[in-house]
Amino acid sequence: MTPQLPGATWIIGCGKMAGAMVAGWQRAGVDFSEALAVRPSGNPVEGIRTLQRLSKMGGKPRLVLLGVKPQKLDEVAPTLAKHLNKNTILVSILAGVEIASLRARFPQAGQIVRVMPNLPVSEGRGVVALTGGDGAIDALFGLLGTVVRTDSEADLAAVGSLAGAGPAYVARFIAALAKAGVERGLAPETADRIALETVLGTAAMASASGETMASIAVRVASPNGTTQAGLEILDQELDQLVSRTIAAASRRGQELAEAARIDSPRSLA
Repeated sequence: MTPQLPGATWIIGCGKMAGAMVAGWQRAGVDFSEALAVRPSGNPVEGIRTLQRLSKMGGKPRLVLLGVKPQKLDEVAPTLAKHLNKNTILVSILAGVEIASLRARFPQAGQIVRVMPNLPVSEGRGVVALTGGDGAIDALFGLLGTVVRTDSEADLAAVGSLAGAGPAYVARFIAALAKAGVERGLAPETADRIALETVLGTAAMASASGETMASIAVRVASPNGTTQAGLEILDQELDQLVSRTIAAASRRGQELAEAARIDSPRSLA
């Protein structure tokens, strides 16, 4: 059975993240015949009728995926709000912008759901955190990977700091692993392939077995062996480095949330 959207669907802004979600849904076979996308660049979204301006939209959407940059929210809100009603489910992937801030701009909307996905949704292997709404569209997001429904926006932000930003941090680690291989004399393309496959293989093994990361590390590292020598260096700094990294992402999310509040004197920029 072909997966269906809940009705007329508008995708407002289709950049990297929203585009990855669309790609994941298309990969899963979702029917986009009732969908429209707005892209100021005018570049078409493959498989979806694309308009350049929101003002060209007509009717009342059942589902709106709000994917503009947080800094653009107040540019699109007045026009978009006119098209929403109590039957509209507004889904926002705007980092840091709270439900109360969205409700203040879109009082006509029925449900407002905040979603924090990550880029692997394009492959159906993403992590999608949600909060708000009655869960009616959770199955749609389940097509994109693992769905984590949170009870609070604080928990949503925590998942976003970890899973949303995580692919960038994992990519940096893979690149650093490959660079170390080049420093040992490997050709760059060989080091890149080895680093990537090592991470993919470790993740696949852990996923299949349910084994903890700590257990895998112990199993790989023989006492007084080469791996243990490396871990003694890595373990001195890694936990604190990652903690500071996630904390920085979290602080920026809090700044965006504050800037988006209607009574805030700060700018979203």
